[in-house]
Amino acid sequence: MKYTYACKKVSLNDSIKEYAEKKISKLERYFREDDTTAFVTFAVEKDHLCTVEITIRGGGTLLRAQTEAPDGDMRGAIDAAVGYIERQILKNKTRLAKRLRSEGFPPAAPTDAFEVAEEKEFNIVRTKRFAVKPMSTEEAILQMNLLDHDFFVFRSSEDDSLCIVYQRKNGGYGLIVTDEEE
Repeated sequence: MKYTYACKKVSLNDSIKEYAEKKISKLERYFREDDTTAFVTFAVEKDHLCTVEITIRGGGTLLRAQTEAPDGDMRGAIDAAVGYIERQILKNKTRLAKRLRSEGFPPAAPTDAFEVAEEKEFNIVRTKRFAVKPMSTEEAILQMNLLDHDFFVFRSSEDDSLCIVYQRKNGGYGLIVTDEEE
């Protein structure tokens, strides 16, 4: 596994780096490929609150955890983040096995109607770019759960349309499929 580190408002010493590598390397057994990378961000906020964000890319999956620990306990934040990722892997490994045995997901329900509140300005505070990979709806839901996000954008492997899966507030999942305008 390849490691990349970033520090925000804190200087990184070698003992913390070694500790992070030791803990994250325990997750290598879940990945088959050698091109797995771990991106670790360390930050210290006001009141000495340590934040550790770990993002692991490998085997076509993306795993992410962000944890906080009080009083400068960077090792505790690393332990919590690695534990969270490991629980996500184990939880979704079981779900994936169940889905393969079952007949798949029920059809997606229609989206709820919503009202748009008028705003004076639209302030974009962050822009993300990422490659949209072809995958099945089940793979997209699994990836969304691994990232612990509420939605996930992907390209359908069936018809190459741009799709979005999302978690519905009343339970279950929703699927938005785009069509080309004629």
